Amino acid sequence: MAYSTPRSRRSSVRAVRNALMASRKAILTTHLNADGDGVGSQVALATWLRGNGAEVHIINPTPFPDSFRFLVPDEEWIVEAGSEEAKVAAARADLAVVLDTGEVPRIGRVRSLIRNLKTVVVDHHPAGDRPLGGISLRDDTACATGELVYDIFLDAQGPWDRAALDGMYAAILTDTGSFRFTNSTPACHRLVAELIEMGVNPEEVYSRIYGSAPVRKYRLMERALKTLDFDEEGGVAWMQVPTDAYRELGAIPDDLEGLVDIPRGVEGAEVGLLFRSSNSGEIKVSFRSNGDVDVNALARRFDGGGHVKASGCMLPGPMERAMGEVLEATRDAVRDTAGAPEAEPA
Repeated sequence: MAYSTPRSRRSSVRAVRNALMASRKAILTTHLNADGDGVGSQVALATWLRGNGAEVHIINPTPFPDSFRFLVPDEEWIVEAGSEEAKVAAARADLAVVLDTGEVPRIGRVRSLIRNLKTVVVDHHPAGDRPLGGISLRDDTACATGELVYDIFLDAQGPWDRAALDGMYAAILTDTGSFRFTNSTPACHRLVAELIEMGVNPEEVYSRIYGSAPVRKYRLMERALKTLDFDEEGGVAWMQVPTDAYRELGAIPDDLEGLVDIPRGVEGAEVGLLFRSSNSGEIKVSFRSNGDVDVNALARRFDGGGHVKASGCMLPGPMERAMGEVLEATRDAVRDTAGAPEAEPA
């Protein structure tokens, strides 16, 4: 059985495709601290748009992650948000495309660059309180934003450039936890099978993303593991990235990838948390759920968001206060979820 775009999203796919094909100069952006789904979708769409003759720049609110730069055919596609080049590109652009988020706070300083541009939003997260306007393709039943980008390609009937294929595959691979999470639907697997049939090499992409890491990442993990704690009664495990270790080791954001899975993997933990300090002094919190706790709703209590089982937020420091507030809210969420009445059978 071949993959096909769900009927419910076909009109939105067509509207977005038409807007994209009409653009001659586009800016692509994604959320703060971009992940594989955000940047993989960007690369896929940028490749397609450039193949159609458009001038495209990728401008993100935080630096493009080094671990995914291998996906980008040309480094000149990436422009730093605070640069003069970004201002010039925004002034010349006729379209902004926001991928893997649909909320104003999540695009940070890029918001001021694209405020007056026609906007397209492609996202698979639940709707938030401050949505971006524009032409939208939003569906939280999609396994990743990469799936929605694939829908656009299907509607346009290609072209299926290898860089675009790898970008979509990386987007889906990373957002499904290498096909471990519940968003790894039958449709997701059918789509990925088609990407492989068209030339994606799963071993190569996986190896480039996960196959190796600098020794500093393991040194940082060693230091972070010393902070691992677990409230067995509350069902919450958490870990902190020591700021001094992060600086001493010369760590970068890519080195934090996967650390939240350590507290998440503690036996008996319903929710795993990772805390770290940002350069601005704010505290970044990553939430992961093992069961029924909706960590998207939990993160939104702190103006964050994401998925039901994987979300994040930023809080003012100091660390002790932020940890106290989040741990209290998380324990309450676990308790409330455990005490929620089961739905009656239909």
